[in-house]
Amino acid sequence: MQKWKLGIGVAVAAIVVVAAVIGFQRGGEPAKASAGPGQFAMPVPVTKIVRKTIPVYLEYAARTEAIRNVALQAKIAGYVQSQRVADGADVKEGELLYTIDPRDYQAALDSAKAQLQRDTAALDYARGNVERGTSLANNGYLDKNTFEQRTSTLRQAEAAIAIAQAAVRSAEINLSYTEIRAPFAGRLGRNQASVGTLITTGSATLNTLVQLDPVYVTFNPSETDLAAIEQARAKGKVTAEVYLPGDDKLRTSGDVTFVDNTVDHSTGTIVARATIANADRSLLPGQYVRIRLAVSERPDALVVPQAALGSSQLGKYVYVVGEGNKVDMRLVSLGPTDGNLVAIDKGISEGDQVISGNLQKIGPGSLVQPLPQ
Repeated sequence: MQKWKLGIGVAVAAIVVVAAVIGFQRGGEPAKASAGPGQFAMPVPVTKIVRKTIPVYLEYAARTEAIRNVALQAKIAGYVQSQRVADGADVKEGELLYTIDPRDYQAALDSAKAQLQRDTAALDYARGNVERGTSLANNGYLDKNTFEQRTSTLRQAEAAIAIAQAAVRSAEINLSYTEIRAPFAGRLGRNQASVGTLITTGSATLNTLVQLDPVYVTFNPSETDLAAIEQARAKGKVTAEVYLPGDDKLRTSGDVTFVDNTVDHSTGTIVARATIANADRSLLPGQYVRIRLAVSERPDALVVPQAALGSSQLGKYVYVVGEGNKVDMRLVSLGPTDGNLVAIDKGISEGDQVISGNLQKIGPGSLVQPLPQ
């Protein structure tokens, strides 16, 4: 029995020796014990705090408005003969939209031209009588009263010509009213007078036309923001950027062109608007948008990625790599944003390494392994 126990002890000792030799041959040193779970260092991306000049923006909810919006009405009476452009089409300035039956107005123009021709013939005859009477009156062969009658007839013929010419112009204008053209480039609405409809002067709207490029974007800054906007306008144009709700992609831009002269005492706001380019006609009048004004710049601002921000009941915070690569939480005060960057007014200093990822896997005091920027 003692021999059996002695054999087991020798065997265990041999195994320990062999394991030690193998470990020495592989690593050159005896194997070390592994770190406990609390010593695991979480790899985290870090960003070094930098100073940068960033723009200061003011942002508002806004609404688009058409610069020009007209109801197309006929200035003459008649039947709608044709609609030349489909509903909702984009049209150019001067493009033919509707035609009203022109036959009555063409006949009136022809009559006026005929009257002008008759009056022209009468004028030629009266002018010839005066020319002949002048020489006869000078030689004493024509009495003064007869000569004055010829002169009066000439003047009446000249007046009749002026009246006939005005009648021709009036008939031409009325005939031109049978063609309803676009007063400006824009988009046509829904037709409200079918072909064959009898319309009277100013009694019916055929359609509506709105200008889509450019458009107004109206917003209501507070009276506290008014001073910053006016200071920016005093230095030059104030750029306005337009975004669709829920979309961070810049849609279009323009300039602030109007600030009202009265503050609404009930709301403490003022009406302002920007003129915005809309070449692709993606914005329609009455649409809700977001508008952002670049009113100034902040030099030497400490900026961090917005992805590095966290939020708690105490406010906004960031994690920084502290002593011994342990996480340190810093409560911060935020300044203006610039794209994916945000300025930090208080809470960090230049040179801090801010953790910008894996925030949900770490906490204050956690051991981390900073990854290269």
